[in-house]
Amino acid sequence: MSDAAALPGQPRGLVESGPATARAVNVLAPNPSAMTLDGTNTWLLSEPGSGLAVVVDPGPLDEGHLRHVIDTAEKLGKRVALTLLTHGHPDHAEGAGRFAELTGTAVRALDPALRLGDEGLGAGDVVTVGGLELRVVPTPGHTSDSLSFHLPADRAVLTGDTILGRGTTMVAHPDGRLGDYLDSLRRLRSLTVDDGVHTVLPGHGPVLEDAQGAVEFYLAHRASRLAQVETAVEAGHRTAADVVAHVYADVDRSLWPAAELSVRAQLEYLREHGLT
Repeated sequence: MSDAAALPGQPRGLVESGPATARAVNVLAPNPSAMTLDGTNTWLLSEPGSGLAVVVDPGPLDEGHLRHVIDTAEKLGKRVALTLLTHGHPDHAEGAGRFAELTGTAVRALDPALRLGDEGLGAGDVVTVGGLELRVVPTPGHTSDSLSFHLPADRAVLTGDTILGRGTTMVAHPDGRLGDYLDSLRRLRSLTVDDGVHTVLPGHGPVLEDAQGAVEFYLAHRASRLAQVETAVEAGHRTAADVVAHVYADVDRSLWPAAELSVRAQLEYLREHGLT
């Protein structure tokens, strides 16, 4: 979920639907909004030449969309063999149960409440289907159960809502925590430096071809917002609502409720670090 529209200097990417890499096809869900941008990106992943596919984030409970995902796989000569979730927000996961019924697949996620089947997901896990390899990267912060999936063969990473194709990400207080989120961004930066990841396949918005630039932008944006929040508190703006009105004046007011959640997470971070 985005907490802002496009910002100056935001890395921009490629298409918002269709093939993105040699192994990744985006099927865009029809749920556009201020929070979901153009809609949820449902990712269909498969190894070239394989008849099996993995779907990441089936999206909302929209029968037409879920069947469109299956139809897209079939047109590519693929059978969906597994469903994965980056996190449990409804715009990513609400349709997972129905999708599992339609495809006969297990659903794997970090949160046990979201799983359908015996296997969960955790740090260091490697998911392999039909020759496709996905490495599980815990990236909490937006939510406590947020995961990213490293697709090494394409030098890509699926980031869910941890990094978006446009705008910035809401840290969903109280479940989301800013300290965790900053650590997750640094973890993703390590993938770009140590593993050569250059493509971000986000949960919303267009594909980004400068992964390191995107991570650095997010880290800089968070540092800037945190400094603004700290300054606002020092100036006497004590409540989260007051801080939002002062710091997020450049953001559409329809997004202020989401911004308030992020501000609460920032205030908590400042208190924990003795900065307020």
